[in-house]
Amino acid sequence: MIGHISGKIVKRGTDFLLIEVGGISYEVLLPQTVMQRIKDTQDSNGYISLVTYHYHQVEPSRSVPVLIGFINEVERDFFQQFITVSGIGPRAALRALNKPISVIAQAIDDGNIDFLKSLPGIGQQRAREIVAKLQGKVGKFGLIQDSYLSQEEAKKDITEDALAVLIQLQYKKSEARMMIDQVMKEVSNLKTSEELLNEIYRRKHKR
Repeated sequence: MIGHISGKIVKRGTDFLLIEVGGISYEVLLPQTVMQRIKDTQDSNGYISLVTYHYHQVEPSRSVPVLIGFINEVERDFFQQFITVSGIGPRAALRALNKPISVIAQAIDDGNIDFLKSLPGIGQQRAREIVAKLQGKVGKFGLIQDSYLSQEEAKKDITEDALAVLIQLQYKKSEARMMIDQVMKEVSNLKTSEELLNEIYRRKHKR
């Protein structure tokens, strides 16, 4: 099994790197949370070192070797824990991990179903299964310093989601934006668009 790869990046895709090692190029798939930090990991000449998860994707007429890359062993350990959840294979986990692992781990520990079901390919039922399987087992992963998503960016995601919902509910954009801005200015601990919308609802019906 290939557990580590070091070489020069010769091609970069949206979700993979082609890494040349001794004249041979290996395709390494990466979760978005890892891909977004690659620039901070490679050196000035494009050389990089990654920890890998190596498995064989079995298809009807062939078995395809697949490499998935991570910046360190702790990230790979989280990935291996994540795929122990029923119905989540390596490919599904690869797609789902588009947020910092530390943030996902915290959501699991908090039982934050709304956040988990927002991950690509993870619906309501799968989010519940993730919490049931992993809650209380992922604390150390919350210590990973991978939170490239700043608080301001996170708030922007929440407000944009809430704005889209309010517009669907026939509120004028200017009115919806005003309600959102008022709540965001006064309440600092909102984590999801659903919490933001609930707070807007409570305030509206207190008038």
